[in-house]
Amino acid sequence: MKAQIQDSIAATSKPMNFDDAFRARLRDLLVWRRDVRRFRRETLPPGTVERLIQLACLAPSVGLSQPWRFVIVDDPAHRLGVRKNFESCNAAALAAQSQQRAAAYARLKLAGLDDAPCHLAVFADPSTAQGHGLGRHTMPEMIEYSAVTAIHTIWLAARSEGIGMGWVSILDPAAVAAILDVPSNWKFIGYLCLGFPQAEDDIPDLERAGWEQRQAPSSVVIRR
Repeated sequence: MKAQIQDSIAATSKPMNFDDAFRARLRDLLVWRRDVRRFRRETLPPGTVERLIQLACLAPSVGLSQPWRFVIVDDPAHRLGVRKNFESCNAAALAAQSQQRAAAYARLKLAGLDDAPCHLAVFADPSTAQGHGLGRHTMPEMIEYSAVTAIHTIWLAARSEGIGMGWVSILDPAAVAAILDVPSNWKFIGYLCLGFPQAEDDIPDLERAGWEQRQAPSSVVIRR
């Protein structure tokens, strides 16, 4: 029996061999991952969101704490509450823009809340006992970073299925938590819109709109 268990462990721990073709396709996935704001209104196939969440739970987390918490927002009243909060926060953000930037900001489409068939809120639970506090004593924010890795995993997994995702950040975290009635200690990380995109592009919307340009990787690297 012991030999069988050892053979089983050896079989499951055998390293995967990812070839050049796979790596090229992975790069394509990263290049074509976009922050989608314009969605078709058709619904996603049944079970899609749940499957994406399962994949998100494969993301790395500090101390294997798995602190991510997902809220699938289906209720129209809750969606409306989030929509109103976005409008309020977006108006404040517009007012804070410089005179030179205000007109450009006003033209940007910054959320797909009206058309996206799926809304998903992601929180982090800083009080989770999972992971026994490993890696959090000096950097407790690693709990939040771990939830972010789960979001990025959803983003890539969704794109691989032709599904677009938009991360709505122009929201008041406390207001969203209250609207969705989640535990008071949960930390709001992001509000995600998911659905089939109206169009696909390998250039970010903000770059095409002239808001900002992508930096060269060499510009953000130093050596010590």
